Amino acid sequence: MRPLNKREIAFVQTVHNYFVQHGRHDLPWRKTKNPYRILVSEIMLQQTQVDRVIPKYKAFLKVFPTVRALADASLGDVLRAWQGLGYNRRAKMLHNAAKQVVTVHNGRFPRTHEALMALPGIGHYTAGAVMAFAYNTPIPIIETNIRTVYLYHFFKKDSHVADYKVLEKVARTLAPEQPRTWYWALMDYGTHLKKTHGNPNVRSRTYAKQSKFKGSDREVRGAIVRALTSESHTENTLLRALPFKKERVTEQLQKLCAELMVTKKGHQYLLPE
Repeated sequence: MRPLNKREIAFVQTVHNYFVQHGRHDLPWRKTKNPYRILVSEIMLQQTQVDRVIPKYKAFLKVFPTVRALADASLGDVLRAWQGLGYNRRAKMLHNAAKQVVTVHNGRFPRTHEALMALPGIGHYTAGAVMAFAYNTPIPIIETNIRTVYLYHFFKKDSHVADYKVLEKVARTLAPEQPRTWYWALMDYGTHLKKTHGNPNVRSRTYAKQSKFKGSDREVRGAIVRALTSESHTENTLLRALPFKKERVTEQLQKLCAELMVTKKGHQYLLPE
């Protein structure tokens, strides 16, 4: 790879300087190299703000301190520990990934990007994040804050920018000896840019405005799971407990059962045991 040009060198220095002065050095998942704990944090951080994740991350790891503890737990217990984070499918995905680490890899996390991606629900970014943050392996990855930084600095006049173009710049400027710290710096700087300069991601080809939660199927599904965390319900008691139309509750209840997120025993609905 050819040496960095002056613009790229200045960019790297800008990101580095911001991180030294303003980086979030005390985030709990930045104090570990344990791939299980890093995976938990990455799944929790998907579509959820850092401030909401910190207490849930700490509480979750008290209940499930190891990948084996998570794999041995029931999905119902995992969903109960997950409450407050939303997107309950993420909890099921994490649970399934933990079970595969135990059954296929004897409880040892894979150390290659390809093997990590073979775990249930783990995509290119999440596998790359585990490689970078647990193993300090320099793999080009992209998520919303990283994308923000590169769009702001290198694609200011462009629209519908494809991620492969951004990844080319990520690969160009990636610190081969300290990818862990470099990605932390990019993420913190990207968060800063969003607060101070708006969201450059609107110029990304992958940009899609997040749908409203209020009134959505996600709200109905989340309410059903939340209601079942403390006790089982019949469909009728669920309908009385939830502020949604019968048709919507029935539809989402059936979908949750089909996805094995909810179990039906006789007339009772409950979380999986």
